[in-house]
Amino acid sequence: MEADRRGWMNHAITIDACRATTPFPHFWEHMFGSCHAPVTLCEDWRNDLRTLKAVVDVKYVRFHGIFDRSVGIYDRKDPDGNLTLNFTRVDLIYDGLLKNGVRPFVELSFMPDELAKEPVLHPFWYHPNVAPPQDPREWYQLVYKFAEHLIERYGIDEVSEWYFEVWNEPNLDFWAGEPKESTYYELYELAARALKAVSPALRVGGPATAQAAWVDRFIEHCVRKDVPVDFVSTHIYPNDTALNVFGKDEEIPQAEMVARAVRKVYEQVKASGRPELPIIWTEYNAGFAGVQLDTPYVGPWLANDIRLCSGGLVTAMSYWTFTDAFFEEGGVFRSPFSSGFGLIATGSIPKASFNAFKLLRLLGDQQLPVEHASALATLRPQDGSVVVAIWNYVAPKETGSVREVEVRLEGSARISCAKVHLLDDDHGSPLKAWEAMGSPAFPTRQQQERLRRVSEETLAEGVRLEKDAPCAVSLSLKPDALAVVEFLSSTG
Repeated sequence: MEADRRGWMNHAITIDACRATTPFPHFWEHMFGSCHAPVTLCEDWRNDLRTLKAVVDVKYVRFHGIFDRSVGIYDRKDPDGNLTLNFTRVDLIYDGLLKNGVRPFVELSFMPDELAKEPVLHPFWYHPNVAPPQDPREWYQLVYKFAEHLIERYGIDEVSEWYFEVWNEPNLDFWAGEPKESTYYELYELAARALKAVSPALRVGGPATAQAAWVDRFIEHCVRKDVPVDFVSTHIYPNDTALNVFGKDEEIPQAEMVARAVRKVYEQVKASGRPELPIIWTEYNAGFAGVQLDTPYVGPWLANDIRLCSGGLVTAMSYWTFTDAFFEEGGVFRSPFSSGFGLIATGSIPKASFNAFKLLRLLGDQQLPVEHASALATLRPQDGSVVVAIWNYVAPKETGSVREVEVRLEGSARISCAKVHLLDDDHGSPLKAWEAMGSPAFPTRQQQERLRRVSEETLAEGVRLEKDAPCAVSLSLKPDALAVVEFLSSTG
């Protein structure tokens, strides 16, 4: 609560457009996650991808299981014991991504049953095999032939723009090797050397851990053994505990956990033997247990996380996930609003979280200083506009209150009007409309269309600014509201 009091002590937020700016890359909108490989073949999934790409600059999509049985990559062994692979569905999957203007962030997982030391099936509904390989040489050959085929099909100029991440969360139950860390390093080294043997231009990284684990030791291992590594990747969620992430017993607010972990990993990389390595957070979101992801809560949480993680601490962060369509970790969803991770609910219904990404896309790529813990101020050099995000974050299980705030802009004589975009329970969120329908588990097509229309009704209205009057906009922010104000330049 102390941070909240500091942030709202002065309800007037003043931005000086003449102050020096710093680079503000949109690291949160270039990559998204999505369940496992087979779901990408579904037309609803691809429709949702197109919907996402229409409003944010998504460049990569990451998912599990390109080697899973349902993809069918393993075919047989020839008389000499060499693997023969079947790329029919692999090609359909990656062709679909490229056709829709995004590239794969390839997760090399999981183990084909025929290559596994023994079946170890993960409890996810689709039961991936998380066992180590029976013969490490076959794992090397699998990765080598896979990469070789990709280059033959798409060309090295294209595939060198992809990323190859070895496995998923080997520090948890997604990896059955024992001891986990040392056996993962063996798995990683085989995969990395196989990729580089196909082409040195291919980018490989890891350790793809949960809870921001192993990064410092992983880099040290790669440096000591001269193992190829082009980036580091790891995961963090607000519900992770301080004991798991930092090794100490502390209550870290959900508004701060992700950013604290980001800072930890950044410092580890900078202190390592490879301080230049890009840092890619291949999974994060606004939470899971105890957090209602179908509500506007995601908006202020995301905006605050962007504020805390800016300043060059990350290369990219991949929100898990962009759609609930065919999300199968726990089985088939029983309702479109089940607090699923996706930004888009089943039935191609954009949630409030989708609109949060849509609004934050309006921010410029140069950051202006602002003395407020619940605001971001940016400049859009391409049109001269100043864009400010303001939010009223309320922690889970707290109620919060309405906040009145005035946003004042100084130092720019070119601003002629303002446009206010508001996201809260009544603007840009279809949840209340669904509840008013009686919370149907299986909405009719007409109901789905109605919910899509409601989601689009994010407030956007012009505010004419008088020539000699202060350049200011007044806002009333409900709990968990996010507002984005565009001060539009008359010369833009």
